[in-house]
Amino acid sequence: MQLEVGSIYEGKVTKLAKFGAFVDLGGGTVGMVHISEISPTFVKEIGDHLTEGQQIKVKVLTIGEDGKIGLSVRKAMENAPPAPKRPEPASFEDMLSKFKMTSDERISDLKRSVETKRGSSPSKRGAK
Repeated sequence: MQLEVGSIYEGKVTKLAKFGAFVDLGGGTVGMVHISEISPTFVKEIGDHLTEGQQIKVKVLTIGEDGKIGLSVRKAMENAPPAPKRPEPASFEDMLSKFKMTSDERISDLKRSVETKRGSSPSKRGAK
């Protein structure tokens, strides 16, 4: 089988590895999809996205002089959704303000808990 870089082919997943998946394109031609080319979103476990024996479409990215074929599932997807945008990081002041608020709430809860365990309340101790 004569492959062309940039062309899309259909193949069968033959083996999953930690770093990618091997795909049989037919005629004894096997290529590899690197983990970064499986999905437009982050892939932690390849088995969550692909299974052995699954038919998939792949795009040929590279054909090395040594015969190794680099494939991509995400680039072969038609109208693939863009990767989700990360939210803007909060400013330092916003993070500090949130920390102060949660810290004050926790301290209040802790004081209430300690007072309840002692069996006293602020009014019994003469607190103003």
